[in-house]
Amino acid sequence: MTAATHSSLFPQVPESADAVLDGLDPEQREVATALHGPVCVLAGAGTGKTRAITHRIAYGVRAGILQPASVLAVTFTNRAAGEMRGRLRQLGAGGVQARTFHSAALRQLQYFWPKAVGGDLPRLLERKIQLVAEAAARCRVRLDRNELRDVTSEIEWAKVTQTVPADYPAAVAKSLRDAPRDPAEISQIFAMYEQLKRDRSSIDFEDVLLLAVGILQDRHDIADHVRRQYQHFVVDEYQDVSPLQQRLLDLWLGGRDSLCVVGDASQTIYSFTGATPDHLLNFRTRHPGATVVKLVRDYRSTPQVVHLANGLLGQARGRAAEHRLELISQRDPGPEPAFVEYGDEPAEAEGTARRIRDLIAAGVPAGEIAVLYRINAQSEVYEQALADAGVPYQLRGAERFFERQEVREAGVALRGAARAGANDSLLDDAEDLPSQVRAVLSTKGWTTEPPAGSGAVRDRWESLAALVRLAEDFARAKAGATLGDLVAELDERAAAQHAPTVQGVTLASLHSAKGLEWDAVFLVGLTEGMMPITYAKTDEQIEEERRLLYVGVTRARLHLCLSWALSRSPGGRASRRPSRFLNGLRPGSAASGARAAGGAGAVERGSGSRRKRRGPVLCRVCGKTLTDAGEMKLMRCEDCPSGMDEALYERLREWRSEQAKELGQPAYCVFTDKTLMAIAEAVPGSEGELAGISGVGGRKLERFGADVLAICAGEEPVEAEEDD
Repeated sequence: MTAATHSSLFPQVPESADAVLDGLDPEQREVATALHGPVCVLAGAGTGKTRAITHRIAYGVRAGILQPASVLAVTFTNRAAGEMRGRLRQLGAGGVQARTFHSAALRQLQYFWPKAVGGDLPRLLERKIQLVAEAAARCRVRLDRNELRDVTSEIEWAKVTQTVPADYPAAVAKSLRDAPRDPAEISQIFAMYEQLKRDRSSIDFEDVLLLAVGILQDRHDIADHVRRQYQHFVVDEYQDVSPLQQRLLDLWLGGRDSLCVVGDASQTIYSFTGATPDHLLNFRTRHPGATVVKLVRDYRSTPQVVHLANGLLGQARGRAAEHRLELISQRDPGPEPAFVEYGDEPAEAEGTARRIRDLIAAGVPAGEIAVLYRINAQSEVYEQALADAGVPYQLRGAERFFERQEVREAGVALRGAARAGANDSLLDDAEDLPSQVRAVLSTKGWTTEPPAGSGAVRDRWESLAALVRLAEDFARAKAGATLGDLVAELDERAAAQHAPTVQGVTLASLHSAKGLEWDAVFLVGLTEGMMPITYAKTDEQIEEERRLLYVGVTRARLHLCLSWALSRSPGGRASRRPSRFLNGLRPGSAASGARAAGGAGAVERGSGSRRKRRGPVLCRVCGKTLTDAGEMKLMRCEDCPSGMDEALYERLREWRSEQAKELGQPAYCVFTDKTLMAIAEAVPGSEGELAGISGVGGRKLERFGADVLAICAGEEPVEAEEDD
């Protein structure tokens, strides 16, 4: 190993305290040297917050102001704590404790339990789900596997918000949560679960925090011991602190103010777990003399990406938005973010895969590319598209689609129904392949309407719904396809995704992407109903969805692509709208009363999409900017007066039906309903007027223009002359 290689792998420890400050920007240096009193660091995405706080601790230690063993740095994941410990060692502050809240509390419990309570600490449950299942059974409440996961999550939320079982129904109503079951049932299960734990001398991870709080509150001698040990506290990701974690932190501090917190209210995306930015936003109220430093120099992303991120937050509302940070990129300019509209979801996935393949060919490593989506069920179509394109990928935070429990169970059920054939009573009333699949999957939890709220039950439904959609698409592409054909197709798809995924493109949900970054990020499926998600109803929930998209945007260093599809499947009705969060950001869209980001080029049209437009589309009745695909086709708002010639519309529909029969194609392949409505409203009298209607391209004008103009003129279409 050369000296240079050794130096890069094992950086030299700075020679002095002042050397620790070398390379910090003015704001980071201000953080590093603010060692007394309460300090609040408001750190935007990519601004080097971990660098600032680790150098702060190291500078204090190296300058003799802080004793290493007296410092406790707290964060939220073992990965982040490990990274912090590694950086501190490199800076010559190896004796500092860097832990998660749970790890620090558990260590204290193990040490003080014999003195505070006597005997050994109760057994820690690695997984509480089995005990929740037993509690539900004792309450005579039947829960399937996914409901069990959701109820377990509700119990965790109740405990971190310090809600006892009896108060759970009221707390749910107050917080506007979508409970996965009747809150009274969950309250009953919660109480029984707590009883079973007591009977078996067991505790769960939330109890670790609760018991630590209880001991520190009740035993002043133990609290004093802890406070003598830890004189100085640093809390990272402070916007994610739960009420219970804040209570523990207050007890550790014991009224002292030697505290440094770091966070960004605009990255609060875990409120469903009990996290709240209120502690960060109220810090200066609780500590009037606090030093406040803002880190806004973004070292991660190009000016183009940062400009878009700032524009996205510029439209935000609510308390967190009032404290947003305007980032300033420190990088050289890069490409503009791409906004791409596709005709349907498969086209979006295939177009994304092509763009990724082009980036890899241009030298971007596959491991430096990510595709981020709102829910895990969206991964399947991207898994397939990347596999078809020969691009390796890896899933983060979720199982591969075909390895999910519900998908495997569905596969077994479909395979069994295919073998039974006509002998399967489930299929008696099912006339075609899609209806057969719906009948089989209805026994596994699929329903025509999705379950309310989020959670495991919703995730399971989304996976099964993806299989139903796959069956519909498969039947459309392969006339006369049987259940056996579909099972074979599923097997082939599953087998195609067993390729090695080392250094592959990352597929991840937006939530699981927090804290990560890539050279190139593709944000996909950005339509109303998905971003924001359908079950986000309140203003607070909508704003959290906006912050989630902001987190996605700020994961990109250089390349950023935002895309959406107008319909679910090829040839489907183009009824979807781009996410409202893109209004004023994507070209040709209104800013919804907020300033636009500007600077980006035209919205691109991917394969399977409609023609490229220039400039915004305005309603020809009221002049409002149109964003809905159907309204854009009609050139008016849905609720503006129509003026459509109903008789003409019916004649056009009859003509379209005859054309479709002759061509052997679905009717929408001739013209969609919306295009026919637009024609019946405009009643064009020339080819030029007809060509100006959305949905009438050059090829269709040449093929059907004469007929349509004849019908609009009240004449019969000209019959094509037969060849001799």
